Amino acid sequence: MVRFIGIVLLLAGIAALAYGGFSYTRQTHEAKLGPLEFSIRRTETIDVPVWAGVAAALVGGLLLAVGGRK
Repeated sequence: MVRFIGIVLLLAGIAALAYGGFSYTRQTHEAKLGPLEFSIRRTETIDVPVWAGVAAALVGGLLLAVGGRK
């Protein structure tokens, strides 16, 4: 289980360093006026700090290195 968490953290840290963040689309308002429908979609962007990516990769690497030993 520790090795699995280490792999997930390592991959998440590498992805955070490669992409720098992620974005998603959120539908905020809807209006229906007879046969017409209006909606507003906003693209939200979340930036992942470089230190968080480095920390996740380091912790994941440490868990992989030390986690399998008993």
